[in-house]
Amino acid sequence: MRFGTTVIAALCSAACGTVAIAQNAPAPSATTRTVVAATKLNLSADKPLSFAATRVAIPRAQKETVSAADGILYQVSGSTEVSIGNEHKTLAPGEGMFVAAGAAASLTAKGDEPSNLIHFVLAPASGQAAANELHRTSAIPGLKTGPHDLNLTRVTFPPQMPSNPPHHRSSGALYYVVSGTGANTVDGKIETRTPGTFIYKPSTLVHQWGNPGSMPLTFLVFNINQEGVAAVISDAPPRSQ
Repeated sequence: MRFGTTVIAALCSAACGTVAIAQNAPAPSATTRTVVAATKLNLSADKPLSFAATRVAIPRAQKETVSAADGILYQVSGSTEVSIGNEHKTLAPGEGMFVAAGAAASLTAKGDEPSNLIHFVLAPASGQAAANELHRTSAIPGLKTGPHDLNLTRVTFPPQMPSNPPHHRSSGALYYVVSGTGANTVDGKIETRTPGTFIYKPSTLVHQWGNPGSMPLTFLVFNINQEGVAAVISDAPPRSQ
């Protein structure tokens, strides 16, 4: 009896230890979303708009002025002091700032490194390409007159993340892959998306994102949506669009 009791106790101890280890194991990494910058805009349906992205490279300790349509500056590397009137803000890598249409933003590279930024812009569809333009889309379909939310969000998928459910944007978005390798599915076809890639998603395009790689996938989403309407909608858009 004593031997049986000892064996049972040992087995219980081992099982309990296994449970404790399982309970203390770290949970799998989850998707993270960080709003880099956001604002509200009043749009007019009779003025077609496009997404555009421009590279801004400033040598060490030098200055440059940016004046364009409504947009958001995103700091890629180095740091930049942004001055608009009496407002001053220094951007570190991964940070951003909204710059309104017509506002002259003075940019100064800080520290011992050059400054590199991407300027995401909601530009007139009929406008000409800007110098150092990296990407420009066709006119964004379905934009309505009235208040809209404009934002730039950084999204990170953990390694080995399966593709998310099919969805589409309510108005549209321009994606930019920062790091890692993404799997982008459209109409059952999977395309690999690598760093430096821009991907345009109009409201009519149902798609999915996943991360089959061994490293985190990080991308930016420059999004416009009507105020009070969700930016992301599950399943397919109405056929009327």
